[in-house]
Amino acid sequence: MVDLSKLVSAYTTIITELDDITRPGVQDTPQRAAKAMAFLTRGYDQTLDEVVNDALFPAENREMIVVQNIELYSMCEHHMLPFIGQAHVGYIPNGKVLGLSKVARIVDMFARRLQIQEELTFQVANALQEVTGAEDVGVIVEAQHLCMMMRGVEKQNSRMKTSAMLGAFRSDPATRAEFLNLLRG
Repeated sequence: MVDLSKLVSAYTTIITELDDITRPGVQDTPQRAAKAMAFLTRGYDQTLDEVVNDALFPAENREMIVVQNIELYSMCEHHMLPFIGQAHVGYIPNGKVLGLSKVARIVDMFARRLQIQEELTFQVANALQEVTGAEDVGVIVEAQHLCMMMRGVEKQNSRMKTSAMLGAFRSDPATRAEFLNLLRG
């Protein structure tokens, strides 16, 4: 659990270096920023078991399940600037299906940490595989990174895409093609 008083102190130090901390517009900013940072990184306070909350259901279905356009908001671990995008998640059940909202909650749990997109993508895929027992999982994340848009090269239209393909999503071209075609449709 985050110690808000330590975050407030840290933000006070940062703002004091940049501005007059007694100025009305920023005098309460350390408290607001600390609460915002705790919210934006709340994934550290969650576990996979808590997020899934036993929302696994028996299923004989062995057809692909895809949940796409799951909004995500994360923070780049290198610059602590946001990256914003969408996750597309697919899996082939192996006796169990996961409650629909839990797929989005798994994405959120990992996104709400200091993160790089490449790891986020694999963390979601591995967690889905672990929870459902599905051997075949595909995850694609596409996002825009403010660390690349607001600073550095300042490229406003750049978008990063990453994928994690496990099981048949990696080894079977037809399975991979079905996943990608479902995302286009």
